[in-house]
Amino acid sequence: MPRTVSAADLFDFPSAATEAHGVPAADACLLADTLVTAELWGHASHGMLRLPWYLDRLRSGATAAAAAPVVVGDNGAVMVLDGRDGLGQVLTSMAVEEGVERARRHGISAVAIRNSDHFGTAAYFTRRAVEQGCVAILATNASPAMAPWGGKEKRVGTNPWSIAAPGGRYGTVVMDIANTAVARGKIYHAQEQSEPIPEGWAADADRVATTDPGRAIEGLILPIAGHKGYAISFMFDVLAGVLTGSAFGSDVVGPYQPTGRSGVGHLLICIGIRAMADPAEFEQRMEALVEETKSTPAAAGTREIFVLGEPEIRTAERLRTEAITVADDTWTSLTHIAESTGVPLPDALSASSTL
Repeated sequence: MPRTVSAADLFDFPSAATEAHGVPAADACLLADTLVTAELWGHASHGMLRLPWYLDRLRSGATAAAAAPVVVGDNGAVMVLDGRDGLGQVLTSMAVEEGVERARRHGISAVAIRNSDHFGTAAYFTRRAVEQGCVAILATNASPAMAPWGGKEKRVGTNPWSIAAPGGRYGTVVMDIANTAVARGKIYHAQEQSEPIPEGWAADADRVATTDPGRAIEGLILPIAGHKGYAISFMFDVLAGVLTGSAFGSDVVGPYQPTGRSGVGHLLICIGIRAMADPAEFEQRMEALVEETKSTPAAAGTREIFVLGEPEIRTAERLRTEAITVADDTWTSLTHIAESTGVPLPDALSASSTL
């Protein structure tokens, strides 16, 4: 049966287990925070499900335990880092620090990372840039998941991206999407729970529509908005892969493969709000946009209009009280990690304590 664990208790396990694989303590804490934050946002597809994948890659040496990036280009506003196969979360956190500081100096900055690894949820990092006075755009590429429009073989990644901006009293307004009908992790999550996936998400290896997550993983994830999703994803591979000097197309290796250099590339663009507008006035204008959007009359069956990022914050507030439910298969994977590392599993709450 699924286990329910408090967010605080859940955090300690991936942090200690990652550190047991040679990752410095601060970096292990960062990785753990990205996983637990994804769980709190209601995105289990990017939460604890991924911990075994990351640890397998650390164990094989495909991912370097201690990130040691080198600067390969720097003209002030633009910086290029070679991540040298470090943890994607650690490298992207470095990019945010550099990007924000350079945006303060130059008004806008671009930090490119080549030879990185999967970084989890893009919104985790764009939110951090927003907290420091920027509008942020983050793009990454991924291993092949969809076919080019009209094709029947995987050649193009989901290539997710995020844009975030401060929304005044409404907090951070943030978009984080893949260019496929769904992030690949959600199909793995459905497979773990032995649940069918909705129609329109994927096709099998023969390009026949399927609701079987196993057949979908072996087959194709469908693009958003038909040919438009394919086009957007292709161009983000240009930005995150080709332009950064990293791998692209079918040369990118996904996090669920325990071996092989990932070659993932990231591109972070930070715009210093102060360089374009008075920050207080900007937030007032954002509040007006949010209020106009939320005041839209709701269609039948809709209780409330949400703006981007709002559902995740609502979910996090609830789950901090109710705790996080970990699926059976994920818990089994955590059990194996506990046995191999000696790190104790988090305590599961009793049913009565979650009521």
